Amino acid sequence: MTQQTHILVVEDEPSIAEVTRLYLKRAGYRVTLLADGQVALDFLARETPDLVVLDLMLPGVDGLEITRWLRARSDVPIIMLTARREETDRVLGFEMGADDYVVKPFSPRELVSRVRAVLRRTQKAPAGPAAGGQAVISFDSLTIDPNTRQVLIGDREVVLTAREFDLLHLMARHPRQVFNRDRLLDLVWGMNEYIDPSTVTVHVRRLREKLEANPSHPRYILTVWGVGYKFEP
Repeated sequence: MTQQTHILVVEDEPSIAEVTRLYLKRAGYRVTLLADGQVALDFLARETPDLVVLDLMLPGVDGLEITRWLRARSDVPIIMLTARREETDRVLGFEMGADDYVVKPFSPRELVSRVRAVLRRTQKAPAGPAAGGQAVISFDSLTIDPNTRQVLIGDREVVLTAREFDLLHLMARHPRQVFNRDRLLDLVWGMNEYIDPSTVTVHVRRLREKLEANPSHPRYILTVWGVGYKFEP
C-alpha cells in the first residue's frame, strides 16, 4: 500500500464520513469524500479509484444502483457501509457485486482492516517465474491466471470481483475437493460475524452466470447436495 492508493468514500452522514476519512488518511490512503449518489456516479464516470466505500442509503442515487452501474463497467472493489442488518440486504449487496459489507455502528479500525484485506486480494502481482509468479490454471477453454487475476473462457475475458476470483481460484487449485460453505467462508472471507453463509451461495451463482454456458447445468462448479461445492476439471 502506498500514499497513492485512492479510496472513494460515499457517505451522507457527516460524522461517519469524517471519521472514516480521518482513519483512512491516517492509514496512508488518499481519500475522496462524497455525500450524494449522483455526484458519486459523475465522479466515477471520470475517475476509477482503487476501492469504493459505499453507503447503501444515499440521496440522489442509492448505493445498490451505484454498485450495479459500477459492476457493468468495472471490477473496482466495493465495501458497502450501511445501517441495514437484515440478511436479505446483505445478500442483495453481494448479489449486486459488493466485495464486503460493514454494518453501522462499526469500528473505524475494523473498516481500515477490511480495506487492507480487500486491497490485498485485488492487487495484481507481477507475473513470471522471476517475480515469484503463481502457476496459471487451465481446464479446457477456462484459464485462470492468479498473477494478473485474469480469467478467460477461450479468448473472452470474464470480469470477476475480488471475492469471485478468490473463490474460483481456491476451488480450481483443489479440483474435485468438496468444500462446505463454512470452510469457504473461512478460506475466502476470513469467517467474520458480518458474513452470512448464504453469501457463498450468492457468489457461486454469480460465478456460474459468468463462467457457464448453461448456469442451470454447470460444467465447472458443481453442487454436492447436503455438503457443499466442488470444482470439476
